[in-house]
Amino acid sequence: MSKPRIRVLIVDDSAVVRQTLSDVLSRDPAIEVIGTASDPFVAAERLREQVPDVITLDIEMPRMDGLTFLQKIMRQHPIPVVICSTLAEEGAQSTLKALEYGAVDIIAKPRLGTKQFLEESSMILCQAVKAAAGAHVRVPSPSRAVEPKLTADASLSRATGAMLQTTEKVVVIGASTGGTEALRAMLEVLPPDAPGMVIVQHMPEVFTRAFANRLDTLCQISVKEAESNDTVLRGRALIAPGNHHALLKRSGARYYVDIKDGPLVCRHRPSVDVLFRSAARYAGKNAVAVIMTGMGDDGARGMLEMKEAGAATIAQDEATSVVFGMPNEAIKLGAVDEILPLKAIAKAILARTR
Repeated sequence: MSKPRIRVLIVDDSAVVRQTLSDVLSRDPAIEVIGTASDPFVAAERLREQVPDVITLDIEMPRMDGLTFLQKIMRQHPIPVVICSTLAEEGAQSTLKALEYGAVDIIAKPRLGTKQFLEESSMILCQAVKAAAGAHVRVPSPSRAVEPKLTADASLSRATGAMLQTTEKVVVIGASTGGTEALRAMLEVLPPDAPGMVIVQHMPEVFTRAFANRLDTLCQISVKEAESNDTVLRGRALIAPGNHHALLKRSGARYYVDIKDGPLVCRHRPSVDVLFRSAARYAGKNAVAVIMTGMGDDGARGMLEMKEAGAATIAQDEATSVVFGMPNEAIKLGAVDEILPLKAIAKAILARTR
């Protein structure tokens, strides 16, 4: 008996976007577009007729904005929602709010461009919908307030001496669907002198900078979007920029990041595998790898290379993962030392890096 197709409702005020999304999704044999809606009021009528498995939702719409509609959905009948947004700097913060309100993923709207761009965006759209269909929709948890932290300059000056030690530990983290909120929960509880981190979160360009800036206001550590040659320092996390790979490199006792273009790896750019494999090569036993919630197998082979190089490896458990794909693939490869619930990961990182 064939597996039932994933039923999708598309909500967007642009007729062109609705048609484009419908065409792209309908080409995938595992997906069925059961309807489209030009605004949340029309969407509500469609929901009364048939409940979809996944909703793709625009943020800026007439009559009712997407954030308000999302909050109503999550209160009344939680359904996995994928935010489909334009790559606009000014709208990035609003789009990130949607993840706090319960949306499972953000993707960029497909736009006219090169054949390669259209093929990549179509692949990402279909994969996001499939991941959302298997996601555990959760009631969003509020952000915790933190005391104003020292400036970045103060953090950097405290960390300089530690980086001269050749045994300095470095943490690399990979996440995808559900990862934005999981990362927030994990990073919020880290102390100001936590080990330096490099993070790949599957997310479109523009949004990674807004995501890093948002985390920077919530965490005791500093968080920024990574740029080439940024030094990995205690008290700071670097987020790989969307649409670019991030590699960990080392020069003497100094760890730094290298930001690169390149093809999709494991259907992603940035790719967790790219980061992990570079960490295996340049950090070896001085590294700790963490793989968190997400669909697919990105990061599994890289984590195995890290373990073989002597690194400590941690995977988020199934119960607390929105999607257990990425951690599970790493576990099946034998790449994981510890399988932990989300709340225990920060403590484990600190224990492994002392």
